[in-house]
Amino acid sequence: MAQMSHTRFARRALAGMAVLAIALMGLLFGANHFSDGSYAPKLGLDLEGGTQIILEPRVTGGKQVSAQQIAQARDIIVQRVDAGGVAGAEVTTQGGRNIVVSMPGTPDKRTEDAIRRSSQLQFRPVLAIAAGSPQPAPSASPSGSPSPSPTGSAVPVPSPSSSVPAASPAPSATNNSALPGAFTTEASPSPSASPSASASPSASPSPSPSAGGAAVKDPLSLEQITPELTAAFTALDCAKDDALANLVDDDSKPLVTCDADGAAKYILGPVVVSGDKISDASAGYQVGQNGQQTSTVEIQLALNGEGAKQYADISRKMVPLQQPQNQLAATLDSRVIVAPSFNEAIPNGKASITGGFGITEARDLAQQLKFGALPISFDLQTREQISPTLGGEQLRYGFYAGLIGLLLVTIYSLFQYRVLGLVTIASILAAGLLTYLSITILGWSHNYRLDMAGVTGLIVAIGFTADSFIVYFERIRDELREGRSLESAVATGWDRAKRTILIADGVNFLAAIVLYVLASSSVRGFAFTLGLTTLLDILIVFLFTHPLVTLLARRTFFRGGHPMSGLDPDKLGAVKKTSYAGRGRFTTNPPRVAGGEGSAS
Repeated sequence: MAQMSHTRFARRALAGMAVLAIALMGLLFGANHFSDGSYAPKLGLDLEGGTQIILEPRVTGGKQVSAQQIAQARDIIVQRVDAGGVAGAEVTTQGGRNIVVSMPGTPDKRTEDAIRRSSQLQFRPVLAIAAGSPQPAPSASPSGSPSPSPTGSAVPVPSPSSSVPAASPAPSATNNSALPGAFTTEASPSPSASPSASASPSASPSPSPSAGGAAVKDPLSLEQITPELTAAFTALDCAKDDALANLVDDDSKPLVTCDADGAAKYILGPVVVSGDKISDASAGYQVGQNGQQTSTVEIQLALNGEGAKQYADISRKMVPLQQPQNQLAATLDSRVIVAPSFNEAIPNGKASITGGFGITEARDLAQQLKFGALPISFDLQTREQISPTLGGEQLRYGFYAGLIGLLLVTIYSLFQYRVLGLVTIASILAAGLLTYLSITILGWSHNYRLDMAGVTGLIVAIGFTADSFIVYFERIRDELREGRSLESAVATGWDRAKRTILIADGVNFLAAIVLYVLASSSVRGFAFTLGLTTLLDILIVFLFTHPLVTLLARRTFFRGGHPMSGLDPDKLGAVKKTSYAGRGRFTTNPPRVAGGEGSAS
């Protein structure tokens, strides 16, 4: 019964391996005929060449960029590049000022923008809103109620001497975007809302206004809106592509800017919570109040201790204000992506942004925010194609090295294990097929590119794979030497060998993880192929090699101990066990003919 169970398991395992291989081949076929896949693995920068872009820092007013800023920007760009897949890109500095990014292939505009965007998410209070196209200059209206609609007429902007309602609730903004749990977009309207508290002047006029707004201690104060700021707000036309081309974003001063699609323009107060306070960012689908997932895409943010405190403080101050002064705008790269209003204070530092974007866009944005904001903005200086640093000749050398290694393993296996060595060859070919399918599919789905370091990892993997087979075969031969039958030796040998195989592959996999986490560029390519082939080695040994040997052990050629089988008990020096069979006859173990555990005289 045990033998039948082992045989049944072996056949199912081989069938499962065949199904897996067919599924991967079908996926690769579909990627080529219904998408932009390829039957050849994508190659890295050193083998195929690619694109080199040079980023120049954007500075104004004669300011100088520090070496620390450049180094910090380089580290952030490296994280962003590596997050796009194991593509073997290189990020270096040039002259202590520019950053050079070399990427294999021809990256699309979205990839380039994701690398050079500052992705600085900031929270600023809203002081005024108007339609994106130029409108008449806003005039003070002490008794008026500001309109929250970004597509309507300009929101009245009180002059420094105007009175400001300090504790009057009002209908919330009509934005379609919100920060659930932090901001709300719908509140109970109050048609008869009127200031219940006496109005008080916001502040005295600034004695020396500047174009960027007066520097005041209260970021919510309307005193910051100077005539120069009002003029810039009036003249701004968000419909123009270059409307914000010369924008200077100073965290400590008010900002005149547009929203992401140019439909509205804003006067915003100084930054009250900066992007460097974000400790984590993730994207997904929003979960409704009933616990069910909705179709709304959201970006979830977590602020650190200082950021959470700042966020809680500003929310408490903004709750009682009227529109639009109770709106907190989230700006990304100086553009407003959402500006909803507060209904209550938020003490836990958790925020969620929904802005009508798709899941891919949200994940890209969350990735940029998670990996940090660039300390400075960059402009594209040059973009050019570069040739491979090694080229096809080195790839051929690597291919020849792999063939030589495979040939040596084949010769050794046949010399050491005779016909049993064919199992080793078949297992290596099966591992090679799965490796090819995996690398090619990953190149299509995750932009994995095979560089020379990755090729080295594949060559090294041949030795690791052969080691697993040697451990298993030698364990079987040890059991035969102790006098067991072949089927018993296969079962017992596997129980003991698989622990050794798992431990050895576990060490290799841990080494690959450490290299992948701590290294970058080409070293990560080596670590990735090492880890991938280690996992495939375990898969092959458990679902191909062991099941195949289990089935072969039932064949007369192997079970009978043929001299060419590689499992001949006599050549292995098996222990001869003699027992008395009666009537002057003796029997010896192990048997040399078919019949399993039966006796032979």
